[in-house]
Amino acid sequence: MILSDHLLTLITLLPTLGALILLAIPGHSPAAIQLSRTVSLAVTLVTAGLSLWLWAQFDATNPGFQFVENYAWIGESIGWRMGVDGISILFIPLTAVLMPAVIIASVNSVHSRVKEYLVVFLVLETFMLGAFATLDLAVFYVFFEGTLIPMFLIIGIWGGARRIQATYKFFFYSFTGTVLMLIAIMAMFWQAGTLDIQKLLQFRFAPEVQTWLWIGFFASFAVKMPMWPFHRWLPEAHVEAPTGGSVILAAILLKLGGYGFIRFSLAMFPLASAQFSTFMFVLSVAAIVLTSLIALVQTDMKKLIAYSSVAHMGFVTMGIFSGTVQGVHGAIFQMISHGIVSAALFFTVGVVYDRLHTREISAYGGLVERMPRYAFAFMVFTMANVGLPGTSGFVGEFLTMFGVFQVNTWVAFFAAFGVIFSAAYGLWLYRRVVFGALTKESLKGILDLDRREALVLMPMVVLTILFGFYPAPILDATAASVNVVAQTFATAIGAAPAVVGSAQ
Repeated sequence: MILSDHLLTLITLLPTLGALILLAIPGHSPAAIQLSRTVSLAVTLVTAGLSLWLWAQFDATNPGFQFVENYAWIGESIGWRMGVDGISILFIPLTAVLMPAVIIASVNSVHSRVKEYLVVFLVLETFMLGAFATLDLAVFYVFFEGTLIPMFLIIGIWGGARRIQATYKFFFYSFTGTVLMLIAIMAMFWQAGTLDIQKLLQFRFAPEVQTWLWIGFFASFAVKMPMWPFHRWLPEAHVEAPTGGSVILAAILLKLGGYGFIRFSLAMFPLASAQFSTFMFVLSVAAIVLTSLIALVQTDMKKLIAYSSVAHMGFVTMGIFSGTVQGVHGAIFQMISHGIVSAALFFTVGVVYDRLHTREISAYGGLVERMPRYAFAFMVFTMANVGLPGTSGFVGEFLTMFGVFQVNTWVAFFAAFGVIFSAAYGLWLYRRVVFGALTKESLKGILDLDRREALVLMPMVVLTILFGFYPAPILDATAASVNVVAQTFATAIGAAPAVVGSAQ
């Protein structure tokens, strides 16, 4: 009972406790580094286990918030309020389960300031988990904005040759958007007299107020996802970041934008969301089509996958602002699927980069002859990235397109071209890297996945295929809460909501 009453607080703060333990380990000797890796792995594994237990105990039929903790700090206005519903429940285990993989993968890729690297990642985990779990808008802002600092350090200290430029571009793009969100948050407090998210979801802002609040939140979430044309910081940040940084940036941090659009923009400002839906559809289709075309001409593997992420986030925003049950379901599923698949793709790039220290596509070819296990894993993630039926990538894209088709057939029509383009750049990348003759001398001695790398990638292979054939664990967990959001949106715009028990 005590564990259930404080489970979200424990999950959120445990990584920071682990970071404090690491700081207490003296020196930087090989023994100290090994102890730091062991402690950080143990902490992230325990956090992952608790997050999976949270998911197992979650009542999917209850659309409200569960595991609620409420400790007021400043009157009844601001406090440590925690809770999860169907909109947020899946992002916590996604975050927590990926962190041990990042710790394991860092053994081969990070060799300087290892303890500091692990400390920063553990603090980042707390910020990410807190952003998904908090029910106080002021605390959400702190967690949401706080993610910038650890990622700033990860790219700036352990990144590539142009890491400083990439770091400052990432920081200033993100910080500018969140300043506008802070102004919107203060305006919400003046209007509603509280920053309790549960109460704000019941409060109905005037239509003209919704418009300005929507714009303030859009400025932050559009950069975080990022949407076209606010994506300019992302490819460079991915290219310069270490493998672990790229994994977390694509798999988790981008999802904070999509989560925010559902939690705040759609649920709290439904009239403004309907008003700006056409605008969002245009930006979403532009992201899907234009960034897919840009991905086709990339020569750097990381940059190609980064542009692919922007295109896939276009499906997310398209589904969200359709306001339909299937569209919002698909957006959440797409974010979870992309979190797994994009993380895996960046891990696969990291595997070959650790061996040859280059990400240029032209440097590879014929890897299937030397790395059959690697070729198999890369194939599964590539197929999921292009939306092949039987993989998790197909389910999310299909649901978002089905949802938007109900409100605007032209948007669905143009978005379908993104599926074609993703197949083009995905298969082109795979053919150039994996197939062909093994002629380059540098590749003739390359080794296949070792045990550590297989331990990271093979569970992701299983999840990618499992959720492609059996999406019920994700769809059922989100169904009740998604129905409420869709009903709120439909009621606000005077439409008849389509409510289902599950999106299957």
